[in-house]
Amino acid sequence: MVSLWGSKNGDEQQHGAGGDHDENDSRQQSRQSREADERTRLLPPQRNDGYLDPDDPAVSPYNLFSVRAVRYVCVLFLIISFLWWVLLLVSIFVSPPGLHTRGSGFFDFAFTTLTVGNLLIGLLFFSTPSKAMEISSLIIAGLLLLDMIIVLAVQRLRSEEGFVGIATVVWATVMALYNVMSDRVVAWGKKEEEERLTGRQETRRTLREWCAVLTATVVMVIYIIITVLLTATLILRSRDASLKPPGERFFVDGDKYKLHLACVGNVTYNTKGKRNPTVLVEGGENPFEDTMDDWIYGSYKNGTIDRYCYYDRPGLAWSDNAPSPHSAGMTSDALSEALARAGEEGPWVLVSAGIGSIYSRIFSSRHVRDVHGLFLIDGLHEDLLHRIGSPTQGFVLWGRGVISPLGYDRLIGAIVKGRTREDRVYGKSAYQSGKFIKAKLQENLVANSLTKNEVSQARNIQTPQTPLVVVSSGIEVRKDKEWERKQEDLTKVTNNLLSWDVVNKAPHQVWLTLEGRQILEKRLGELVRAK
Repeated sequence: MVSLWGSKNGDEQQHGAGGDHDENDSRQQSRQSREADERTRLLPPQRNDGYLDPDDPAVSPYNLFSVRAVRYVCVLFLIISFLWWVLLLVSIFVSPPGLHTRGSGFFDFAFTTLTVGNLLIGLLFFSTPSKAMEISSLIIAGLLLLDMIIVLAVQRLRSEEGFVGIATVVWATVMALYNVMSDRVVAWGKKEEEERLTGRQETRRTLREWCAVLTATVVMVIYIIITVLLTATLILRSRDASLKPPGERFFVDGDKYKLHLACVGNVTYNTKGKRNPTVLVEGGENPFEDTMDDWIYGSYKNGTIDRYCYYDRPGLAWSDNAPSPHSAGMTSDALSEALARAGEEGPWVLVSAGIGSIYSRIFSSRHVRDVHGLFLIDGLHEDLLHRIGSPTQGFVLWGRGVISPLGYDRLIGAIVKGRTREDRVYGKSAYQSGKFIKAKLQENLVANSLTKNEVSQARNIQTPQTPLVVVSSGIEVRKDKEWERKQEDLTKVTNNLLSWDVVNKAPHQVWLTLEGRQILEKRLGELVRAK
C-alpha cells in the first residue's frame, strides 16, 4: 500500500543514490588533484569528431587527381629523357643520321644524364616535398637557364652543339622547372588532404620522412655542384671560342663539319715555270701548333722551304669533330676536300710525325701524281696500331669523355695554373677538352680495323719511285726492339729512300733536341730539292 507521504525506503534509496553521486564526485576531484604517476594518461581521451588520424594511410596527396596527373607526367618525361640518353650514348660511337653534332657530344650526354637524375630523384621522393628540395631545384633550373643562354649567345658553341645540344639544354632547363612545380603541387595537395581529413595541417615528420628529406637534399646538393661545374666549363668554352684560327675553316663531308687549314708563304716557281713543292705537314699525337710549328716555321724563315701548309685533324685545335665512326682514310678525304675548297694545289712534300704518318701515307696513296716526297718522323707502323686500338684504352677514353664536361682539370688549370686560351685550344691543356678526347676515341675504335686496312692498301698503291726520308728517335729505338724493326720496315715504303737517320738522344718528338732539329731541317731541304 502506497503511503500518502511516500515510502521511507524510497527516501532512503534516493538519499543513498545522491550520496553515491556525491561520493563519486569527491573521488574524481581527489584523483584529479592527485600528482601524476605511471597510471596517468599522457594524452586526453580521443574525441569522436569524424576526423582521421594524421598517420592514417588514407591521408595522402595521391587522393587528388591533380597530384596523380603530375606524377604520371613526370614518369612520361623520365621515359622520354632515358630514351634520349640512350640515343646520345649510342651516337658517341655511331652517329645516327641527322643527329651528328660538330662538338664532342659529351656535353649533350652530360645534360641528359643530369635531367634523368633530376627526374628520378623527383619521383623517388615525390610524396615527401620539402623546402630544401624546392630551393635546390630552383638553383639548378637557374644555372641551366644560364647555360642555355650561353649556348645560344655564343656563335661557335651554337654551331658546335647544333640543334641536338640546344634541344638538350632547353629540355634540361624545362625539366628542372617542372621538378619545382611538381614539388609545390604535392606540398599543396598534402596540405589540402590533411586539412580535409584530419582537421589541420600536419607540421611534424616521421623519422622515415626526415631520412627521405635528408637523402634528397644531399643528392640535390651534388647535382648543384655538377651544374655549377658544367656552367663554369661552358664559360671557359665561350672564352676559348673567341680565339681566332690562323687560317680558315672549310666545310667538308657534305657540310657536316669544318676542318681548319692554314698556309704560310707564297707560291714560287722554278726556272721552268713549274710550281715548287709546298710542304704539307701532318701533326702527330697532339695538334701541330703546339708541337711541330716551331721547327717548320724556323725552316721557312731560314729559307729551307718556300711555303708550307698544315691542318688540324677532326677534333683537334680549331677543327670540328667528325661523325662516328671515323677512320684515317676519311680524314685524308676530308683534307683533300678542304685543300680543293681553299684552291691549294700540289706538288706536295708530306711531312708527318708519330701517328700522323699513317694519315700521310694514306693521303699519298690517293694523290700519287701530286706527292713529291714523303718525310716520316718516328712514324707509327701499321702493325703497331693495336697499341692505339686496345679496348682498355678505349674504355678509359670514353670515361674521360663522359666526365670532361665537368671541366675540373681545365678549371684548375685556368684558376690555379694560369692556363690561357691558347693552352686549352691547341697547347699543353688541349688533351683535356671533350673534342680532343672524342677524336682519340674515334681513332681508337677503328685503329685496328678500318684504319689498318686503309694503310695496308695504301702501301700497295704507293708509287715506288716517290722520294722517302725517315728520321727515328734514338731513345725509342733503344728501349723498344719492335719499334726499331718497324722503323726499318718504314724505310721500305717506297724504293727511293734518300736517308734514314736515328737521332741518338732524341725522344719521340725528335725536334725537341738541337741535333734533331738540325737533322730534320737538313733532310727536309734535301727532300724538297730532290728530283
